[in-house]
Amino acid sequence: MSTNIATFAQQMKKKMKENPKHIKISNYNYLLPEEYIAKFPLELRDHSKLLIYQQGKIKEDKFYSLPEYIPENSLMVFNNTKVIQARLHFRKVTGAIIEVFCLEPIEPADYALNFQQTEHTAWLCMIGNLKKWKEGMLLKELKIKDETVLLSISRGKSYGTSHRIDFHWNNSKITFADILEVFGELPIPPYLNRETQESDKETYQTVYSKIKGSVAAPTAGLHFTPEVFHSLKHKNIDCEELTLHVGAGTFKPVKSEEIDGHEMHTEYISVSRHTIQKLIDHRAKAIAVGTTSVRTLESLYYVGVKLACNPDLQENDLHVYQWQPYEMDVKCTSLEALQYIIEYLDKNQMETLNTSTQIIIAPGYDYKIVKAMVTNFHQPQSTLLLLVSAFVKGDWKNIYKYALEHDFRFLSYGDSSLLIP
Repeated sequence: MSTNIATFAQQMKKKMKENPKHIKISNYNYLLPEEYIAKFPLELRDHSKLLIYQQGKIKEDKFYSLPEYIPENSLMVFNNTKVIQARLHFRKVTGAIIEVFCLEPIEPADYALNFQQTEHTAWLCMIGNLKKWKEGMLLKELKIKDETVLLSISRGKSYGTSHRIDFHWNNSKITFADILEVFGELPIPPYLNRETQESDKETYQTVYSKIKGSVAAPTAGLHFTPEVFHSLKHKNIDCEELTLHVGAGTFKPVKSEEIDGHEMHTEYISVSRHTIQKLIDHRAKAIAVGTTSVRTLESLYYVGVKLACNPDLQENDLHVYQWQPYEMDVKCTSLEALQYIIEYLDKNQMETLNTSTQIIIAPGYDYKIVKAMVTNFHQPQSTLLLLVSAFVKGDWKNIYKYALEHDFRFLSYGDSSLLIP
């Protein structure tokens, strides 16, 4: 009996160790001087510095040398989301400026359909200077495609710190995408502490961005150039794309002492059948470019697990919840999970998996698909730093110490790393 109790205690201790809910975010802090934060990108994207971490050893190179460190016949996965000009400014008759920051579409909820709307659409938005906008509509006259457009907005139901905003305009020739293109401002990260400049419209997009929907760039991809892709192709490296629309929550700081108190934002993902089949062809092993690709790839595993348990689920039931990876007790290989998704798509005659994820990846997480990653250097006490720590088995301090001591540039416009645990 005592042996059974001891065994049970060991099992519980192991489970508690693997569950990250009680991780103290203060253990993931480091001093980041302001001068280490890159306010602007380098003129040549692929001339940024690259830190290579491989099995505990660290060295550095230039980003254009990245293909030299990627094994032939590997699979690299990129997030092809495109940053939208999501910030809109309205002036009240009193002179007060109201900022409306579009977060995600509500009506219609599909990004592509929403951008195609004429005359009306609704978004979940954050509102700057909210106390100055008590009620009523705000108006703005715009000139778009030689057409005069009167745009009005009204505030609806609140959702925590965000609000429903209904957009109406009086010209059926003009889409909401047209309005954002002319009236919107690109939302560069707040920690850059500067105004958006015209150059950001190009430099804050990856060269392979395609699908509009993000309010922040998948910044690890900013270093890639056509020349780097050519070198990857020369080594017979497969480059596949998926889509995760990055929300403003990516900048949300962890304010709770333990990460159990931090709520991850929902992000919308889209992965083609072709890409999932490629993952299967590569034995469910991939090199992820950016933490957004990491979260998408790892979420695929848990979507597959859900389908293994119930193959008749509807698409909106496939959402991956924040703590799902730590609470599901399943025995399913990564290959099997991906095969369940293929079967689901074939059964429903679908070419693309569209769902959402709130996955949090922190120490204690067991990576299922991602075997190496390209990523920038992240903010102190952030969930992205937790993700990196989980990947390098807690060795993040050595990596960041090296980067600080060797003058690497940090955050969105900064340098990058290739992590191979």
